[in-house]
Amino acid sequence: MHLSVRPILLLSTTLFAVACRDSAVTGPRTTRLPRELTASEQQLIAADNAFAFKLYEAMAAEETPDANLFISPLSVGMALGMTVNGAAGATRDSMLAALQLAGVPLDAVNQSYRSVIDLLRNLDPGVAFTLANSIWYRSTFQAPGGAFLDATRTWFDAQIQGLDFSSPTAAQTINDWVNQQTLGKIPEIVDNPIDPTIVMFLINAIYFKGSWTQKFDASLTKGGLFTLRTGATITASMMTHDEPAPLGRYMDGEVTVVDLPYGGGAYAMTIVLPRSPAAIDSLSANLTQDRWDAWIAGLDSTRAIVTMPKFTLTFERGLEPPLAALGMGIALCAFGGPADFSGMYPGSGPGDFCISSVRHKTYVDVDEEGTEAAAVTSVVVSVSSADPIVVDHPFIVAIRERLTGTILFLGRVMNPVAS
Repeated sequence: MHLSVRPILLLSTTLFAVACRDSAVTGPRTTRLPRELTASEQQLIAADNAFAFKLYEAMAAEETPDANLFISPLSVGMALGMTVNGAAGATRDSMLAALQLAGVPLDAVNQSYRSVIDLLRNLDPGVAFTLANSIWYRSTFQAPGGAFLDATRTWFDAQIQGLDFSSPTAAQTINDWVNQQTLGKIPEIVDNPIDPTIVMFLINAIYFKGSWTQKFDASLTKGGLFTLRTGATITASMMTHDEPAPLGRYMDGEVTVVDLPYGGGAYAMTIVLPRSPAAIDSLSANLTQDRWDAWIAGLDSTRAIVTMPKFTLTFERGLEPPLAALGMGIALCAFGGPADFSGMYPGSGPGDFCISSVRHKTYVDVDEEGTEAAAVTSVVVSVSSADPIVVDHPFIVAIRERLTGTILFLGRVMNPVAS
């Protein structure tokens, strides 16, 4: 795992009303979806968010207490959603269950992914959001099934290409696609040379760039204290507004939640600050969809001056252990088995193919202008062998699309200057 962070954190707000100035983003506000969500779409989004918190919990349990964590559950879910179209029998059932979609017909899952992809694209003119899928298969090996390729092309908009994986340029070809889709923020996901047992890469790439609805004043950025969960303090680079910004706020005896919008308001950064630095442990261990939904439902619209750290964070992790913990070990080479991917390779049987790795990389940069974030997930299939608020200690952070409720990124910041 590789994780690095540039200085981050402190957020304070002083509530009072004032007219917007030039730092505010101008343009149309996005206050509603272009159409109502169908029942199937609502079910998929609820499942995706439940998967987000369960994956976060499983990953946090494997990290050291002070380690940062930043994932894109949407990217992981999308890559696995493509892959499940090639699974059969108990393998398919276990993957759907891990994705919190047990009992949902695959056709309904696919159709909902397709419509959610279409909804999220171009939703907010003040935010750049792209989502791309691709499948790369070993052209010198057995060809994947046409029905599998048609499904991923139709429902996930996947670019599909056969490559000679033994070629010295094969890995670079795939990595060039990843680099292009993430605008250079994640330049590679495939190692060179490609392992001879690998027959397929199923890759999702997400890129997000949003300007704050009201930007921070760069001239006011300065150093400030951040308290770690241990009680020790460090100095982080703090940015602040020069006047109250529009935001959502929720407070109870345990947390303060701040929702900072981007662009026209469809997307936001949501910060969940526990009552004390040490309380991040309990908050992180008990981060559930029910608690999240209650916080979001309780947000009140207000204006506040916000002081918050700048930060850049990169994260890389193999997801096989946490996915096994979520119940899909049968699909993974190193856990359980025998996997059945006969939908991907017709004529194959249980144990012929398995998922050898699920590699996940993320990037996020938060500054006075806004936020730039990217994520890539690669599923590798192989042959078997109001009042002032001060955020000055560890916190949970998410980037979400507010109208559908889709969580794009979810993580925690434990030490903003860790390297």
